[in-house]
Amino acid sequence: MTCDLVLPLIPLYFYGELAPPEEERVEEHLHACQACTREMERQRALGAALTTSRAEAPATLLEECRVDLMAAIRGGAPRQIVKAPGPWTLFLQALAHSFEGLGRLQQPVGAVALLAIGFFAANLVNHRTVPSTAPSASDQMFNTVRSVQADNAGHVQIAFDETRRRVLSGSTEDRDIQQLLLAAAREDNPAVRVESMDLLKNRSDSGEVRNALLNAVAHDPNPGVRLKAVEGLKPLAAIPDVRKVLAKVLLSDDNSAVRMQVVDLLVEHRDNAIVGVLQDLMQKEDNSYVRLKSEKALKEMNASIGTF
Repeated sequence: MTCDLVLPLIPLYFYGELAPPEEERVEEHLHACQACTREMERQRALGAALTTSRAEAPATLLEECRVDLMAAIRGGAPRQIVKAPGPWTLFLQALAHSFEGLGRLQQPVGAVALLAIGFFAANLVNHRTVPSTAPSASDQMFNTVRSVQADNAGHVQIAFDETRRRVLSGSTEDRDIQQLLLAAAREDNPAVRVESMDLLKNRSDSGEVRNALLNAVAHDPNPGVRLKAVEGLKPLAAIPDVRKVLAKVLLSDDNSAVRMQVVDLLVEHRDNAIVGVLQDLMQKEDNSYVRLKSEKALKEMNASIGTF
């Protein structure tokens, strides 16, 4: 391997992120190349210095992230401005503090801090949301610094990854908005999934939305999300495939509110199959309201409460 190939891999090698074969090739090169070995020593010094200082994320960080995601879903709602220092500011402060005792690197670190502060300040100043009734995107750039290399002359080389935040505004009928809502329905945050289900439930005529509703009612761990999905399936309650999923949910869901809503959907379109499902439910149902609903439906269909 050449130095040009090895240098970008040194930070990954230091943090153990390389595959074993690639790691061995980097080690072989380091044994034979003094320049790359010196670079490896700089990486070790940087890593050791960073471990001496810890930057705690501000208490408002989680709320900021939630506000940003809700803004993206709702179409660019204004973000609440929090005066507390952001995580990048804390990182730069910790970085500068870590290198206070390393006289040789004070100048490069100062350059790093100035470059980073100037970059993010420019992004914050130039970021604007463009109001429009049609879908529009507003970008904001974020960087993750992967490595910092400095020489004795004060020159700095920084390797970083760029990610771009976009804010999309538009109607739920827009294809791009629907795709983002479908993606939001799979997010880890249950509040985001509830909001997306609440918007998608009115678009159940779409095959993708229908599949998302069925997946949510059958598998989502949050009962609020499942209830929203049940609401969205109301217009589809007569479809056999939908009824099969609802029947399984009725016998397996651990939330009584979900089971009550599913009973209402199934009995709106009565068939012979639902009789057996309700009879099976009566054998194990421990919620009095669900039992009453099921018993009433069975009586109206002239069916016995128990199975024989």
